Amino acid sequence: MPGIEEKIREHLHFLNLQNDPQKAFLGLLKSEYKKRLAHYENIDQAFRRKYRMSFEMFERDNVVKEQGFSWEVESDSMDWEQAIDGIKTMKARIEEIDALSQEI
Repeated sequence: MPGIEEKIREHLHFLNLQNDPQKAFLGLLKSEYKKRLAHYENIDQAFRRKYRMSFEMFERDNVVKEQGFSWEVESDSMDWEQAIDGIKTMKARIEEIDALSQEI
């Protein structure tokens, strides 16, 4: 019966990832970060369509106050801000992975 390390190599081979475990692991991390980035970008786009403006404009125009501090707008504001932060974080993480990949 193959050991855990051999099973991991089989999975990496099945997914057509590099035989180098470090590169494979970095590839998996980057893939996950890209998936999360796409999720946050979809949220940003949905709110851009809903409010017909960017988050920066939403904040600048104080839309939450203009809409009477309604639960929906306040909730959207928090979710949108989280998505914007997520976009920045995921882009930074992807850059870190790219830099690490260059070192290997």
